[in-house]
Amino acid sequence: MDNLLEVRDIHTFISQFHILEGVSVRVPRGKIVTLLGRNGAGKTTTLKSILGLTPPSQGQVIFDGQDILGQRSFNIAALGIGYVPEHRAIFRDLSVGENLKIAERKKGDLDRKADIIFDLFPDLKRLLHLGGDHLSGGQQQMLAIARALVPDNKLLLIDEPTEGLAPVLIEQMMEAIRQLSSETTVLLVEQNFIVATHLAEDYVIIEEGQSVKEGKIADLINDQETIHRYLEAA
Repeated sequence: MDNLLEVRDIHTFISQFHILEGVSVRVPRGKIVTLLGRNGAGKTTTLKSILGLTPPSQGQVIFDGQDILGQRSFNIAALGIGYVPEHRAIFRDLSVGENLKIAERKKGDLDRKADIIFDLFPDLKRLLHLGGDHLSGGQQQMLAIARALVPDNKLLLIDEPTEGLAPVLIEQMMEAIRQLSSETTVLLVEQNFIVATHLAEDYVIIEEGQSVKEGKIADLINDQETIHRYLEAA
């Protein structure tokens, strides 16, 4: 199968701490792959390592056939990788529209993507002139994902999109991610196991900075031994 992204045995240090000690991830083009693991396992660091925010010291990161390890984050993003960080990180002193506008890489990006974005997140169209600090948690998360859709991204790295959301908003977020996966490939970090199993087709489990198991979500659901060993609270 054609892999849009291949992470091969990366090692990442933050200061003197060896956070990733051999992580490998394959993301087939057009699929949703989820990174699973307990808190602190290294899932977020894996996303940041792919984007060069915490550059790996060794290994390979192959995106669309090109080894991007060692490139600056700005250049990696420009190749077509969007990042939706944990805790949303929107600009609260800017309006919804301004948050979307500054996400453009090329003039006119927002105009070209407006129909897709507002079909996925109709609330944002209604709230276009509202300041980011007046949005609910769910609306902020919608805006964070919408910003990553403004430029032409082939891959979205999405970190904990349903964290802290009410059940009804989780359903809305799940449906939005399902729909956007028809437009782009997704690598998803999701602590909510039920959400992950309903969205992703493939999974990779990270434990103590190492990728320890991968496969099909459909098989994992019935693998109680693996769930207990790697995913239940210690």
